[in-house]
Amino acid sequence: MNKLILALLGSAALGAVAVAQAQAEDWYPYPVEVWDPPFNMESPRKTMDYKPLDKASKPWEICVSFPHMKDAYWLGVNYGVSEEAKRLGVKMQLVEAGGYTELNNQISQIEDCVAAGANAVVIGAISFDGLNNIVKEIRSKDIPVIDVINGMSSPELSAKSLVSFGEMGGKAGAHLAEQHPSGSDAVKVAWFPGPAGAGWVEAGNTGFTGAIDGSAINLVETKYGDTGKEAQAKLVEDTLEAHPDLDYVVGTAVTAEAAIPILRSRGLTDQVKVLSYYYTPGVDQGIRRGQILAAPTDSPVVQGRVAIDTAVRILEGKEYEKHVGPALFVVTQDNHGTFDSSSTLAPAGFKPVFRVE
Repeated sequence: MNKLILALLGSAALGAVAVAQAQAEDWYPYPVEVWDPPFNMESPRKTMDYKPLDKASKPWEICVSFPHMKDAYWLGVNYGVSEEAKRLGVKMQLVEAGGYTELNNQISQIEDCVAAGANAVVIGAISFDGLNNIVKEIRSKDIPVIDVINGMSSPELSAKSLVSFGEMGGKAGAHLAEQHPSGSDAVKVAWFPGPAGAGWVEAGNTGFTGAIDGSAINLVETKYGDTGKEAQAKLVEDTLEAHPDLDYVVGTAVTAEAAIPILRSRGLTDQVKVLSYYYTPGVDQGIRRGQILAAPTDSPVVQGRVAIDTAVRILEGKEYEKHVGPALFVVTQDNHGTFDSSSTLAPAGFKPVFRVE
């Protein structure tokens, strides 16, 4: 386990570079990792500074499909795809399926988007395997398909703009394991990885459980559920009833945000600590206020930007990276003051953008 922790924490230097780059007036160049061979998270990686095209040669029509817009994480991705579409001078149509139970709706929306004349499709997938048929169908029409954020298993994808959620979960687990190494007093942890069956959730779960293996962490509950706040709040409340001596709540950003008022109302703020394994404005506020210990960021705004730039590159026959994702880093209460959030969060007051002309 010690080697894993060192490997996961060792990429902090890349994070420092990411923060410095994000403070530039433009979002690029931005430090990323490139998997080669692509589409395999176990492949070797190289680091590079990502630089997008200046402008598209024509106003391509790009369809973007998200699982939902229920939380601020996807609002950040929405900001990224919409701003990059504007910057490049292309059109964008965004559809959102309504939740991780709505796979058929996502497929239907994508079919309609393609039928309406999309030149390329960017998909934040509800299911790791469940969209493979629609990807195959779209690719048979020579339309590029870019996998953003969540991950899909289809070998026919044109490109991926995403990180390893296994490493996201691993970074959260490693941060916790560092505080409670083997031989120290045991602590009880409840883990809320997100909706069962989603590729990012299964990867996050594997990463987290692997990183805490051999530490003094006792994983007393693993509860899956949709990333709506009501669903996560119910899971947290049920877990606190079952485990009144719980030490940590660790999980999705929505879990972390939902846990704060619940712990306060039960008088458990000092007893039960909270970690998230990805980043949202609510998590940012929680870390700033000392209510959340830490969270890794995968720079979702940048992932959205890269997905749009990649789609345009493919359409215009330009060179592109088939599998790229921003370098990960962990934001804590200690380093929060130096964290520039423009790579990760939509600006305050940003409203969802469903159409760019």
